[in-house]
Amino acid sequence: MTTLVLPAAKDVRDMLVGLLGKPVAVAPGAPVTPGEKRPVSLAVYVDPQLAVNALCLMDLPLSAYTGGALAMLPPGGVQDAVEEDGELTTMLTEALHEVVNVLSALFNVPGAPHSKLYKLYAPGDDLPADLAEMAAAFNRIDLAVDVPGYGKGALSLVIP
Repeated sequence: MTTLVLPAAKDVRDMLVGLLGKPVAVAPGAPVTPGEKRPVSLAVYVDPQLAVNALCLMDLPLSAYTGGALAMLPPGGVQDAVEEDGELTTMLTEALHEVVNVLSALFNVPGAPHSKLYKLYAPGDDLPADLAEMAAAFNRIDLAVDVPGYGKGALSLVIP
């Protein structure tokens, strides 16, 4: 059995286009790093032995925009959640959970251990210190993502 490999930016784009039904644009971007002034969502993926084998981080805007696009919510309300409230609604969090669950397929390639979504920490949730440390790993792909009609945000996929 081989180890996980990071997906290519094109694979991430293709997955998001298929999931959201929109011509999502993906380009190289800055790392998504959790911080007190920068709420992020953190999806934790595990192998069959429940060992953490991948992480997906999204900044608050992309967390909201991907969830909003999946749930077909009006862009204005989703943008208000980001700009005015600074947090996700319950509905946006549930839609984001589905987005990151589907993204687990990016890691499930022939020869790699099976990955499945174990837990989603929504923006603003307290992150365990060990996960925050894993999120700083160098084996990563950092992307700027534009969800048409909603806006731009950042996504990082990390293999700790």
